[in-house]
Parts: sequence; C-alpha cells; structure tokens
Amino acid sequence: MPAPTQPELFLALRNKASLKQEIYSKTVTVFEDFKKSAEQLPPLFHARNPNPRYPVLFEYRDRGAFEFELKFGGDILIFMMHTNIFEFSRDHEVMRTPYVKEDHRRSYCGMIQVFNFLNDSFKYNRINDAGYMIGRIFINRELHYFIEGKREIGLLYNNFNTSRITRTTIGGIIRSAMMYTINFDLLTPDFNDVKEVTVAEMQDNIDRMKIRTGKRLGYKFQADRANGEEAQ
Repeated sequence: MPAPTQPELFLALRNKASLKQEIYSKTVTVFEDFKKSAEQLPPLFHARNPNPRYPVLFEYRDRGAFEFELKFGGDILIFMMHTNIFEFSRDHEVMRTPYVKEDHRRSYCGMIQVFNFLNDSFKYNRINDAGYMIGRIFINRELHYFIEGKREIGLLYNNFNTSRITRTTIGGIIRSAMMYTINFDLLTPDFNDVKEVTVAEMQDNIDRMKIRTGKRLGYKFQADRANGEEAQ
C-alpha cells in the first residue's frame, strides 16, 4: 500500500478527530443528563418515606466531571464516563447491523460504565473488597445507544438500530441498574476460602477489615449462570 499523500493524511486526521470530538461532546451532554436524573431520585424517595422505622440510606454524590455515585441501602452505584472514544470490534453484533453497515462512522461511541460496590467497603476502607461492572452504555454521534450489561440492564436496551437516548430512557437505565443491584445479593463465600486468617490480618481488623468481601466473590456470578446468563 503506497504512502498517503500529504492532503490525504491531513484529510484523514481532520475527519477522524472531528468525529471523535463530536461524539465526546455529545457523550458529555448525555452524562450530565445522567447526573440530573440520578440527583432527583433521593429526595423523591425520602418524600415517599418520611418517617421509616428503619431509615434507608439513599444519597447522590457528584464526584467530578466524569463520575457520580448513588448510595442506597447497603450498595453504591458508581457511574463513570470514559474520556476516550471507542469502536466496536469487527466480531461484535453491532457491526453486523444494517445501521452500522450503512455508515461505518456510527460504530464509534463514547462510553459510560456502571460499577456496583458494597457501601461498607468504602465506609470501613476495606481496600481488598471487590466491585463489579454491571453495565456499560455506548453512545454514538447520532445519540443512538447500546448497552452491554447484566440482566435488567442488558436485556432491555440493546437495539442500536433504533434506540436513541433521551432523558426518559436515561431515567429507565438508572432505575434498571438500581433494581439489578437490589436483587444482586451478597452471598456468603465458601468456607474453605476464608477459614484461614493470619495474625496480622486479625490484628489490623479493628481498623480495616482485610478479609475480602464481594457479592459474588468466589462464585463468579454462578447465580446468574443458573438463570441461563453467562458472566460478563
């Protein structure tokens, strides 16, 4: 293949950079809508539950331009916007859709990731605890979106051809992520995985628990597989 001419090189650079800048700008706008939608949920919840017998934690926290968190019950959902632009691999199902085949630029997307952690992991600084990615949202230049995720998230939002992201769909995505998290229970780890504890770990346990904790630690999402879904 011959080397590109200078005009060809500069045209390719301009087109690719402009495309990525456009997608980045639109992903930033979408992420701001995620923040606004999430921020509205805690006061609405507390208004519906003014005097509970056992108060339920539900808080929103803005952690900067590219990150926010929702704390509810014993869980935290962390939403993070990646600052780079991605393209799906050639083998991905999105690349086989008529929508992308018609215009290859549609396969370039910004990405928002959703992680689930236990609230106590941060509260007690248990740095060895595990969190899990439960979904990632891809948004292209036309605001079409596709979600890879676990059960409630991934099954409902996977039509890249026709799905355009709006404030209504953003609210639904957040609620679905929360519902999956609420139903994603903490299972006791296998006895043989935790029966040995060193003296140093036990001495340090007063200030910081070192016995690793996670909702499916040691189980590799076996509960999800039992329902016919492979771990992602």
